[in-house]
Amino acid sequence: MRILIIEDDAAIADAIVAALTRAGHAVDRLIGGRQADAALQAHPYDLIVLDLGLPEIDGVELLRRLRSRADAVPVLVATAREALDERVRALDLGADDYLVKPFALSEFEARVRALLRRRTTQGVPELKLGRLRLDLPRRRAHIDDAPLELTPREFGLLETLVARLDRVMSREQLIDALCTWDTSLTDNGLDIAVHRLRRKLEGSGVRVRTVRGLGYLLETDHASGA
Repeated sequence: MRILIIEDDAAIADAIVAALTRAGHAVDRLIGGRQADAALQAHPYDLIVLDLGLPEIDGVELLRRLRSRADAVPVLVATAREALDERVRALDLGADDYLVKPFALSEFEARVRALLRRRTTQGVPELKLGRLRLDLPRRRAHIDDAPLELTPREFGLLETLVARLDRVMSREQLIDALCTWDTSLTDNGLDIAVHRLRRKLEGSGVRVRTVRGLGYLLETDHASGA
């Protein structure tokens, strides 16, 4: 999943970026509200972690602008503002969760997993497609009871396609979802990741199909008529 951290406290930002990166997510981080507003209009994200006390444009206004564009990306507010009216205002503006600093990193990670689970598997702990079983928040995959060994890039590709099951994703959309501003992925690199994922999914009842001239989609054998 691609996650944007909007946080001007370097120590907090570094800790949560490191935790999310260890979990296998692609993570971008910004300090100011103006840059964040531009980034949110230019790039799709799977989750936003938002501080409210930001320079230039504060987090409340940033959230208001985001929802005014009908952008439904989940937003986890992480802020030192603990007053009840602040929590109510943020939730009424469209925040999905609200966490008050200081917080335990383990609680933060659990809330992130819950929001990503809600986004990708409609809140259920595990997604089943054919013989494939996926726990996307914990980044675990099995075919029946056998663990499916995937590299972080292969898992990122799989979860991106699962989140848009039976919908075509262009090569550009996949590359954007798998990269941060500090990492890159070439067309050849994407081809290699798709090839390896296809090979590992053999026999699972799920496959990555090429739609010529458009991109790729994930489908079950039942959906493809196999």
